[in-house]
Amino acid sequence: MRIRPAVAVIFLTATLSASVLPATAQASGTAAADDTTFSNVVVNGGKDIVLGPTTRKTVTITWTAHDPEGIAASWAYLWHGPNTDDADGILPLYPPAGTCVVSSAAPTAAACKVSIAVSAARDFDHNGLAGAWKVLTGAQDTDDNWTETDVAGTANFKRYAGVTVNASPEPVKKGRTITVTGKLTRANWESGTYTGYQGRPVQLQFRKKGSSVYTALKTVTTGVGGKLRTTTKAKTDGYYRFVFTGTPTTGPSTAKGDFVDVR
Repeated sequence: MRIRPAVAVIFLTATLSASVLPATAQASGTAAADDTTFSNVVVNGGKDIVLGPTTRKTVTITWTAHDPEGIAASWAYLWHGPNTDDADGILPLYPPAGTCVVSSAAPTAAACKVSIAVSAARDFDHNGLAGAWKVLTGAQDTDDNWTETDVAGTANFKRYAGVTVNASPEPVKKGRTITVTGKLTRANWESGTYTGYQGRPVQLQFRKKGSSVYTALKTVTTGVGGKLRTTTKAKTDGYYRFVFTGTPTTGPSTAKGDFVDVR
């Protein structure tokens, strides 16, 4: 058992009627029971959580708590940092909504879910919070034994990225040079704006008019301020776009294709 800071973690009382009781994760019961385990821990349906400077999003955590004595309550929260005692980020900061349901077919297991209201402007005050977060899960069994697992799962919070494209001249004669420019930016949680993302590989792709498939032409590295500039030869009518695949801390982005008429 571990006494936690007074963060707004909720206890999900495991009953057939599934009631929710807000509380802090401060234990007054007996020592932790090793028989309690957690499985099927999933955050946001297994997808990355990508946030712009002002994004508001509901993030879910689902998990199953198991104990041979039965589950009386369970809880979970997200944390970021070297350890739970020195975390520089904890979610939720406010009591979320949730349920914990014990099935009559499996009375020693509780299926739990919490929904967390995330606000980038409120909850992410520095860019170092981008990347992997951990999931802490805890439970109280019906004998009042308490167990917590600091890293029962992980989730990725990423900064939103945007990429633009412009191909010119339009129209152009066949065989002439086309110049393709653009810019890659990403959310800056500290300033609340978008800033250029320099030194990142971005792929230039082309789709022939009448086709639905893009093919890769070359890879371009972003310059100062995230600027993109390259050239290619005009062969046929079609669409040009830049594609950024993302990084461990930044989400992917694909520009809308820019059409060039080749004559």
